[in-house]
Amino acid sequence: MTPATLPLWRYGLLGAPLAFVSLPLYVTLPYHYAQQFGVSLAALGAVLLATRAADALVDPLIGRWVDTLFRRGSRRAWGAAAAAAALMSLGFAALWLPPAAGTAALAWLAVCLVLTYAAYSLVGVVHQAWGARWGGTPTQRARIVAAREGAALVGVVAASVLPLWAGQGSVSVVLAVALACGLAALYGTASPTPTPTPTQMQTPELRPPQADKPPRATAAPWSDPSFRALIIVFVINGMASAIPATLLPFFVADVLQAQHAQPWLLALYFAAAAIGLPLWVRVVRRIGLAPAWRAGMLLAVAAFALTPTLGSGDVAAFALVCAASGLALGADLALPAALLVGVVRDAGQAESGEGRYFGWWTCASKLNLALAAGASLPLLALAGYQAGSQDDAALGALSLAYGGLPLLLKLVAAALLWRAEGRHHTFSRRSAA
Repeated sequence: MTPATLPLWRYGLLGAPLAFVSLPLYVTLPYHYAQQFGVSLAALGAVLLATRAADALVDPLIGRWVDTLFRRGSRRAWGAAAAAAALMSLGFAALWLPPAAGTAALAWLAVCLVLTYAAYSLVGVVHQAWGARWGGTPTQRARIVAAREGAALVGVVAASVLPLWAGQGSVSVVLAVALACGLAALYGTASPTPTPTPTQMQTPELRPPQADKPPRATAAPWSDPSFRALIIVFVINGMASAIPATLLPFFVADVLQAQHAQPWLLALYFAAAAIGLPLWVRVVRRIGLAPAWRAGMLLAVAAFALTPTLGSGDVAAFALVCAASGLALGADLALPAALLVGVVRDAGQAESGEGRYFGWWTCASKLNLALAAGASLPLLALAGYQAGSQDDAALGALSLAYGGLPLLLKLVAAALLWRAEGRHHTFSRRSAA
């Protein structure tokens, strides 16, 4: 391993435990509380919407604080992330151990989610801003994000299969250990690195701006039209991904009648995304970041078009859907954040305002998940669907919500991205080799 690639590997490693905790929070947890503790879908959706929305609104403030920490030194930002990681481990472990069922379980869920989400946000914003400070060409930025998201995919695959092998209780232990390893690796990337050769990717030392050098720009992210255009596309596309993520356990258990296959279908989905990451980086080199992302959206549309036709026993066909949509997920993971780094640098916010931009970015990510759970679950309840239902009309509503709505949202996001490419040079710019 060359000196130039070693920091990139170390940087990405923290993405594994962050994704490891996110899969249970956003996919497994709602189904777990509905099945194990008798929580109604409507009440569960309301709690998830409220806690995720409240958490999302705090993220911009966290982003501003992260900028302040980085101005004092990358070690200060790292220390705050380490403290938050310890808090996140405790909150996550408590989530799975409510003291009672029903209303008490909902209250416990709300408190533990607020604690876990806040800690998760701080670690995540520090991690993203840390990588954004490296900058680089569009292809290089895609590689930096791909390093983070590639590790994240390892984390979600592990989170999908580990409970089968060692039980749900083991997940909390593995999370704590993985966070410690990821933070230790991240600490090493702040050290100086040798000057790379011309053929190697440049990964300069992380360093705060000089104390006597004020930020080059102080405008809020929302005053930047490129940022507004990007985050609108990101939100719509994110909702298209968050809805099936929320509904997948219900779809597999009740429509496909194959609950036993859910861990392996999830593993296939995320493994396909991991395989797709280096492929999308190559596509970026040929056609640019925004066109490559749009191609990924259209691939997801083709995959979701098949889901409303599936029924009991169609596990093999759904596995193909998981593989195709997982491949498309690789584009969603690596390319939007790489575009955001370009927006930050074009706005003159490099090494001064990354935290603010990524704070709003994380806020948007969580609002996607909040809206997906807060809207889809109560609407399905109104349509007559409950977990375990076998009514044909209810299952039809579930199939349409799982596949049809994401398809429409992906098409809208692709159209808006194409429009943004014609208006903002950040999106239309081709990558350098």
